Amino acid sequence: MKPHPRGELPPRRDHPSRLFVEVTTRCNLNCFMCVKQQDGCTLSEGDMDPELFARLAPAFPQLESLVLNGIGEPLLSPQLEDFIRLARSSMPKDSWIGFQTNGLLLTSQRALSLVSAGLDKICVSIDASSPDTFRKVREGGELLDVERAFKELAIAMETCHRPGLQVGIEFVVMRGNMQELPAALRWAAGQGASFAIVTHMLPYDDEHAAESAYSICSAEAIAMFNRYRDEAIRRGLSIYGYLEARWRYSRSGDEQRLVDLVEEMRREAEQKGLFLDVKKLLQLEPGLSERVAEMFAEAQLVAYEVGIDLRLPEVALKEQRHCRFVEDGGAFVTWDGDISPCYFLWHRYLCYASGWRQEVQTKIFGNIADSGILEIWNSPSYRRFRDQVTAYDYPSCASCTLAPCDYVQTDRFEQDCHIGEIPCGACLWCMGVFQCLS
Repeated sequence: MKPHPRGELPPRRDHPSRLFVEVTTRCNLNCFMCVKQQDGCTLSEGDMDPELFARLAPAFPQLESLVLNGIGEPLLSPQLEDFIRLARSSMPKDSWIGFQTNGLLLTSQRALSLVSAGLDKICVSIDASSPDTFRKVREGGELLDVERAFKELAIAMETCHRPGLQVGIEFVVMRGNMQELPAALRWAAGQGASFAIVTHMLPYDDEHAAESAYSICSAEAIAMFNRYRDEAIRRGLSIYGYLEARWRYSRSGDEQRLVDLVEEMRREAEQKGLFLDVKKLLQLEPGLSERVAEMFAEAQLVAYEVGIDLRLPEVALKEQRHCRFVEDGGAFVTWDGDISPCYFLWHRYLCYASGWRQEVQTKIFGNIADSGILEIWNSPSYRRFRDQVTAYDYPSCASCTLAPCDYVQTDRFEQDCHIGEIPCGACLWCMGVFQCLS
């Protein structure tokens, strides 16, 4: 967390340091991994009203960044340039304004108007280096459209004398496209991209959960499991026979030695404060984490070679959690004015991030149509929430053998199993596998 000149960390300041503003929920594509394409999606469509956006103005003078997107394509907002100009007029000189886009609507005229309005950073989604994979992932889009968008941005930057505008890409990693990541980085560099954000896919149904490339166990748990797996092999045992041996009333000598070895692993994990779900570890696809790690290493080499600033996600969940949204002083605004603390709790939806069906509820602290943004930010409930999040005294549902439980799967969250009042135990954003423009 970056200290304030007066010493306060971002969550404790009297103003947000970062705003994420959903200018529209409409979109011109039908990407299969998007929450809007899932059965039962209840997200309403709409555009942010200019008068509502203007109510965010008291926060602008203290902002470090303003990200103008949420669930939707920002270029569908007819007031996007007006929003940029209004914010830029009072934001600090060293701050930045940006958004993520599919790029299909980035015409010559639109690129010029955005750059001249004061846009500082734009991130274009590609998710593939081959046209066929691109069409499969981003239904309704063509890779040639993205190439054209890059060209229009380059012309606009030169015309407006703004060579410092940052252009980058976002790549959503899945099992079906991860092998194209290194080539996509090379292609993007050739189009003028200076940075790349790579994130794992957040699956919204059980079918797409099979496309996830990250491990739902922590890297530390996997490392310990692999060490005991190898020890079992040295003793002439297979750790994958543990569950069958564990519940056998009468065990052979080898079965008892295997059970004893796994119990030794459990005790070591407990002594180190490490969450260990043996059943999940036994069900991991052998070699997947290694393949993903190798692909990320290759991507890092390509990025270094072509000069792209690359942000990679974790291969597996991090045991030590960090909520970048709260730690960096972020606040999230829906198109109709609700204020939430993070991406995870911004909307109501279903997901399968931890391998089971999870009902995520929104966490709302107020609406800017009714109260000022600074008033909401400094309300006792919002301040208490930020303090509790950064204390990290809440469960890790991804590592719990009892998940999902009634504390999590409820229409109205009241408390977790630690008797805490923040619904963050099931969040994987703080465990390093999901990233966004921030």
